[in-house]
Amino acid sequence: MVTQEELNEKGKAAVMEFDNDAVVEVAEECISAGLDPVSLIQDGYTAGMNEIGDQFEQGTLFLPHVIAASEAMSAGVEILTPELEKAAAETENKGTVAIGTIEGDIHTIGKDIVATMLKIAGFKVVDLGRDVPISAYVQAAKDGADIVGSSALMTTTMVLQTQIEEQLKEAGVRDKVMTMVGGAPVTQDWADKIGADIYGENSADVVVKCKAALE
Repeated sequence: MVTQEELNEKGKAAVMEFDNDAVVEVAEECISAGLDPVSLIQDGYTAGMNEIGDQFEQGTLFLPHVIAASEAMSAGVEILTPELEKAAAETENKGTVAIGTIEGDIHTIGKDIVATMLKIAGFKVVDLGRDVPISAYVQAAKDGADIVGSSALMTTTMVLQTQIEEQLKEAGVRDKVMTMVGGAPVTQDWADKIGADIYGENSADVVVKCKAALE
């Protein structure tokens, strides 16, 4: 019988080998063995994805590798999603988070991981997708989201996070919603500078801060 730790290691390796089939097999094994899908995603798939991200930063891997790993991870998460939804249905709704990758930016890996982790934690997640115009964040706030989150992976798109703050104010809804920013170049200093309520360093950090913000 496979242990959770062994399964997580297999999941991590499969993501790092860009092997969709192996990632899916590990997800199916997790379900049939009655092991924890959250642990597999966090300590298996996401751990592998983070290492791929580090290698990309160091220049030893390139964007096609990152995309291939992300697609492999997504294939596994898709298999696990029904299990996660069962678990989420048993926890009371903690609030609604609308999240997207900002206009001009098409990277979705970090956002996708954060969205998955928020769902597991019992939040209702409205995934706005990628290359999301500022107006869509404003609309999400008007539609009743408790938190609107934007992810930016480039310094050139990061500056648009200030526009979200400004346009929410212009629309008269800034005081009705909390804003969250994240992404590789984004820092706590940047969040403070533009007036965002929450800085999400990684998926675990986001879950902790969103829970605290809405308690």
